[in-house]
Amino acid sequence: MEEEPYFYHPLENIEDVELFEEAVERTHFTRSLSSERPYTYWTLELYDQDNGIRGGGGLGVLAADTRRIAEQVGIPFALITPFYPSETHQIMKNGQVHDEHIDVNYHDYGFRFIDNIHIKCCDNLCKLDVIEKRFKNTRIICITEPNFGELYSGMSGSDHRLYQEVSLGFGGYIALKLLGLKPAIMQLNEVATFFAALARLDELVSNGMDFYEAVVYTRKHTLYTNHTLVQAAEAEFNIEQFRRFVYPNLKSPAVRKWLDDKFMNGQLKLSSVTIEIAELRSGVSKLHARVANYHDIAGNKVKFKAITNGIDLEKWTLPEILSFYHEASIIDTFGFPDVDFTSHLGAITADKIRVFKAAGRKILNDTLSTRPDQNGKILHFGDNDFIFDFKRRFVDYKRPELPFKNPTKLREILEPRGAHYVIAGRVHTGDEIMAGKLRILLETVKQDDYLCDHVHYIADYDEKLAYGLSCGSNVAVNVPIVGLEACGTSWMKDIINLNLLISTHDGGVADASAENYLNVHGMTEDEELEELYRRMEEAISVWNNDFDLEFLLQKQLAAYLPVISGSRMLKDYLDFLFPL
Repeated sequence: MEEEPYFYHPLENIEDVELFEEAVERTHFTRSLSSERPYTYWTLELYDQDNGIRGGGGLGVLAADTRRIAEQVGIPFALITPFYPSETHQIMKNGQVHDEHIDVNYHDYGFRFIDNIHIKCCDNLCKLDVIEKRFKNTRIICITEPNFGELYSGMSGSDHRLYQEVSLGFGGYIALKLLGLKPAIMQLNEVATFFAALARLDELVSNGMDFYEAVVYTRKHTLYTNHTLVQAAEAEFNIEQFRRFVYPNLKSPAVRKWLDDKFMNGQLKLSSVTIEIAELRSGVSKLHARVANYHDIAGNKVKFKAITNGIDLEKWTLPEILSFYHEASIIDTFGFPDVDFTSHLGAITADKIRVFKAAGRKILNDTLSTRPDQNGKILHFGDNDFIFDFKRRFVDYKRPELPFKNPTKLREILEPRGAHYVIAGRVHTGDEIMAGKLRILLETVKQDDYLCDHVHYIADYDEKLAYGLSCGSNVAVNVPIVGLEACGTSWMKDIINLNLLISTHDGGVADASAENYLNVHGMTEDEELEELYRRMEEAISVWNNDFDLEFLLQKQLAAYLPVISGSRMLKDYLDFLFPL
């Protein structure tokens, strides 16, 4: 039987012990973890460009933030993910987005080769490289091979996707053993990581543990974090696929029989078995945890613990703003809102806001210096230019095209202020619906002389562009269809960098009252559109009035700083996983 994790105290990893002891007392960070028994975090996607891994969106960015936060607060942490040897970039050609595929090599980013391991697929031994990059108390462990493909290669229920998921789960678990690590907890991010917990269950039973005891043990040490709202969107695999890719890696007949019983009409939805193997389940915002529509094998609706996503404030905050927050006792050393932070928000004056925005504008201009818009124009914004932005995944429910439903009205809002509207967001490869909507949007812009010169689509959205726009814009537009956004984190980067937020009341934004930002609401999309236009006009007015600007930005921070703190997020996970 696998031994229980022993008591761990993280002070050895913190230089300023006295300050950290205060944080421990306030946040209960002491946990049952050690360097040999770390918190393990499993994800099919990591978005960490500094370490050479480019993800597809918010889930990957969140994974990178979580590891960095664990390092900052001294939590032993291992992130297990694939390293994809090819990544997709997007360029504009003749007004349309095209994909470019670029090969990447893990040697170029400081990863070291550990060893080769093997899994079994389709009657063959598949050789996988185990690579690793270590930091102070955290590490990134990757599984890779030359033909691994790109992130989300193939359809969600395809053989190649299943091969990638099995490689991560079974291969990643073997890699942990190779490195002498035993997971104190396994956090499964989305159902694609289910096979890691299955590998652990199989090992326990194969080593002699009673099957039902092994199930209980695995369930108690596994957290399933769901990042999507509708179970129908999950992939299904058939039993023949499992016989070719999954069953050859199982040693225990009992585990195989357990899996057999989960198939219905020869099909298996991974969410169903992930729910079965993880006793601990979390959603990524308060709203998400309430409305996520997932059911177990018996058809009962599953309850999720609400642990709202957060961001690494050190990574995403303009340095000048972050220093100010520390000096004004708004954010403490470990990324938490100061105990009495709301009483210090009055230090955020209009003069300081404009100084910070000028500094952020320089970062934005530097970012845009090599990124032309859809017209091939290199943008350079002055300190007095006014910028709205939409920077998030280009998917249907986020409605990037909404402000362009009435281009005449949009022009009437932007032109008197000479304002610009910057759009940045990746169209997923193969998403013809959104590619078509982008073409229509750009054609609409092209037909109007003012919009053509003041609405800019920037291709190949990535971390650097997200950061530049968060620092350098004035107003962020976030208008998902209410009920479809699980959390979102782009808006969090806007809040921390003193941008006005225009948003529908969805995802993590709904963690606080709609009175705390420029809320867009309505019974129909037409009503929402009219409200969006009204809020855009209001945002311009707010930026022209120092009192209103100070009041609203202070109000946003008062409501949302506790929500967006990544340190708060990690504390919430630890409190949930290791209750005192």
